[in-house]
Amino acid sequence: MTSMHTADPALPNTVPAVDLRVSIVGTEPEIWRRLVLPETLTVPQFHEAIQCAFGWQDRHLYGIRCLDRNGEPRVIVGPDEAAEDIDAEAASGVVLFELIDAQGTGHGQFEYEYDFGDTWIHKVELVGSGLSPEGTITCVDGANRGPVEDSGGPGGYRRLAEVLSDQKNPEFYDAAAWFSEVTGELATAFDVGAFDLNTVNRKLGRLSLQLWPRSVTPAERDAVLRPIMWFLENSAGEGLELTKDGYLKPAMVRRALDELGWHDDIMGKGNREVNAHDVLNLRLHLLDWKLLRKRNGRMMLGPMGKMGLAEPDKLWDYMVRTIGAPENDALKLMTRLAAHWLVQGFAPSYVLRGEVIVSALEASGFVNRSGDPIPEQWAQDIDRTVRQSLDCLQLTIPAPRFLLGEKELTDGGLKFLLEVQALLGDR
Repeated sequence: MTSMHTADPALPNTVPAVDLRVSIVGTEPEIWRRLVLPETLTVPQFHEAIQCAFGWQDRHLYGIRCLDRNGEPRVIVGPDEAAEDIDAEAASGVVLFELIDAQGTGHGQFEYEYDFGDTWIHKVELVGSGLSPEGTITCVDGANRGPVEDSGGPGGYRRLAEVLSDQKNPEFYDAAAWFSEVTGELATAFDVGAFDLNTVNRKLGRLSLQLWPRSVTPAERDAVLRPIMWFLENSAGEGLELTKDGYLKPAMVRRALDELGWHDDIMGKGNREVNAHDVLNLRLHLLDWKLLRKRNGRMMLGPMGKMGLAEPDKLWDYMVRTIGAPENDALKLMTRLAAHWLVQGFAPSYVLRGEVIVSALEASGFVNRSGDPIPEQWAQDIDRTVRQSLDCLQLTIPAPRFLLGEKELTDGGLKFLLEVQALLGDR
């Protein structure tokens, strides 16, 4: 058995770790990842690492079958409430160390199953053991993109891949529409062999920040708050002159677009707020949040704006409370959903998003006073309201607006949303 050492054993910030090869049984070509994980991970944390590494979306139950390090057979199921229903051991009380013998005396593998309907069996094999930096999960190798959620197991996924590889196939357009609806990706970009180690490790890095939270750094804080601070800085002193209709002057709109990098290839470089929706949205929110105020035809700092400009840490806390504690219960629910989707790195496609939000509203007891089903327009309205609030912050890595799917969070953006989730009671 090999031994892996990813950190100097003399350093205090290293922990015992296992080097595991995880492969999905029945896939051709084989889909696999090699992961270095702390051996103290709980089974639910291990489950989250597998979900990240293979691009799963955590929609289904999962389980582990094994002989543990003491030779005892175990069936472990998560989430815990599902374990009770099928008389299995709950996942939350189990640590990875219990299931695998890193010293090489036996019991060096087990099975992890995801989605008991599609039956995705992942074979987990011990490659080696050693030390790794504390608070990290790392992928060191792998091959091929993860399967598509709900594609019918290895056989169904192989069939989907065959259809998507041939635009002349009579099933192509139906399969392509379904693929885009489920994944938010363009079917024409589908590549069964796609695997980007850096992308996987960025996802695992975000998971590591969730499992082992770290304080936001000044640089991360400033990047997240940059759009707001730009307006506060430019509104200090005599303030910003407004047009007679109450809009920013065109020259200032142009400056905002240039300095915040908010131009795009579709809208071009318009210099009117009505054509620069990001600028207009931010300014209106800053007024609503009392960070700015209008006075004598100018936009001036409000008391909260003066505080935020002088003490960015307090502005950070103020924005966490503002975003994370809306007075309206429907907006609070939508904030929960939006934060969850951003943190997890996936969201329902545009086609399904309204339906998912309506279902969440109904499950939480919201009703239409007329007795009719909740209209999807309600869902779209609260979704847009929450998105517009989040758009006032720089939470994600800049990317073209026309890209499908959720944009990638920065570390600072992730830390902000984790604080929002904590305020909402979701963490």
